[in-house]
Amino acid sequence: MITIYTPEEVEKIAAAGRLTADTLSMLEKEVKPGISTLELDEMAEKFIRDRGGIPSCKGYEGYPATLCTSVNDTVVHGIPSARKILKKGDIISLDLVVELNGYMGDSCITVPVGNTNKKNLQLIKATEGALFAGIKQAVIGNTVGDIGHAVESYVKPYGYGVLREYVGHGIGIGMHEDPEVPNYGTPGHGPRLEEGMCICIEPMITMGSPDIITLRDGWGVVTADGLPSAHIEHTITITKDGPRILTLRN
Repeated sequence: MITIYTPEEVEKIAAAGRLTADTLSMLEKEVKPGISTLELDEMAEKFIRDRGGIPSCKGYEGYPATLCTSVNDTVVHGIPSARKILKKGDIISLDLVVELNGYMGDSCITVPVGNTNKKNLQLIKATEGALFAGIKQAVIGNTVGDIGHAVESYVKPYGYGVLREYVGHGIGIGMHEDPEVPNYGTPGHGPRLEEGMCICIEPMITMGSPDIITLRDGWGVVTADGLPSAHIEHTITITKDGPRILTLRN
């Protein structure tokens, strides 16, 4: 069942979204060669808790950390580790859900570690472009299919792959609510968008094949061909004036 949130509830989701965005802004400045993904995770948890928030991913279905830190060919759900040291030229996705006063915000960024190659930068830029193409379709009367079609159409000319096994979702008092928001779809199909809906749009784009493999830890998902991937996400709400991004960073 899709939840329609009141304006007062949307503002609470927005507050959680601001803390999510602030956490990612802090982390982006800390991403550099030589730092471990566990160090980033510890920074994130402290930052969130110091501001009255709760790191929602930690303990969710047994997940052991605050962040998902997905490096290079890891698409999603990479577990932070003291042994995973970032190197110049890597790219890393930092995915985060924050609960604040009972409401959730969810966002992800993909950033380079120092200088990286042009192919990686193009992948990140195209994934961000696909996200905003999807957000542009998030208006009253459109459908979830309109969003997914816009995302897939944006990256298709690049020859990139679009994950089908993992999708965006509704959000609010729960981390994952209805509806599912795939990064592919048919215009005019799927649930219709209404004012007060809150959803996460999150393109997960691979440089090559969209085929994936789940790691032995049961969480990390890597590209089958070993090529890099990018993942960028915003929490948004549907308003009479168009989509409002609740996790926009300064």
